[in-house]
Amino acid sequence: MRKRVLLAAVLLCSCFSLWARRSIAAQAPATGSVEFAARVMPSGGRFEPVRGLTFYLLRKSLDDIRLEAAKTDPPPDMDRFIDSLEFSPELKAWMKKHEMANLQGTDFTSHLTGEEIVSVKEFLDAYATLNGGTHGGGFPEPKYKESDKTKNPEKYERERAQYIDAMQKFVKANPDSLAGLDVELADKNPGRRWAQMESEHRERAEHRAVQLAQTVYLAGESESGFDGHASFAGLAPGTYWLTTLDTPALAGDVRLRWDLPVTVRAGERAMVDLSNANASEPAAPPAL
Repeated sequence: MRKRVLLAAVLLCSCFSLWARRSIAAQAPATGSVEFAARVMPSGGRFEPVRGLTFYLLRKSLDDIRLEAAKTDPPPDMDRFIDSLEFSPELKAWMKKHEMANLQGTDFTSHLTGEEIVSVKEFLDAYATLNGGTHGGGFPEPKYKESDKTKNPEKYERERAQYIDAMQKFVKANPDSLAGLDVELADKNPGRRWAQMESEHRERAEHRAVQLAQTVYLAGESESGFDGHASFAGLAPGTYWLTTLDTPALAGDVRLRWDLPVTVRAGERAMVDLSNANASEPAAPPAL
């Protein structure tokens, strides 16, 4: 009798354990997985597997993470930067009007007119130094005097208008006279300082975005094998983004990054092929 009771108890426990396991399994959410292969084709070459590169699965697009990171560190304000410069009010106003902090290159000189050259002291001084005594002696010379601005304003405005008109005609007739103006302004050009500020801001923003991606939004990471394959398992259903963050995949002259959305469904395996075709904008080549 005792053996029968003991056997019944064992059977009861086994049945309960089996029921409990099935119940837990039924209650646990079903998961999915992602399997991918990454290949890169260099210019004029063949596809090569991306080997030994860490891939990240994120719960948010890397582009959106970058936007989130940028909100915590706004870009430098160009107007405020221009106001900090020791330039004439006229040059500051010109820079703000054209949204330009770099006084170099054809992009700078193409914005200049004869009237602007006359109106901005720094431009006029540089232009006169560059062109005075050249072009067959036809370089315009001002006839108006600053003293006439209050003593004889009508004469001042008339002669200044004549000078501006002459300069406009001279610049139009001699477009090559602007060549080298940026060289004359090189010691005043704040372009490098502004570019450095923008570069430092981009670096800070990218660093912050990578931090957010690897902490707040990270769903998993996996390293690609010799054949470029890797996978992520045990994923809750939803949309994820597959990326290499700030590390590009290299092949010859090609440098690629991805920020590719992947939909994971319960109990299913999502298959993804990463290549040049679905890469985000190629990474910029390293500076020489």
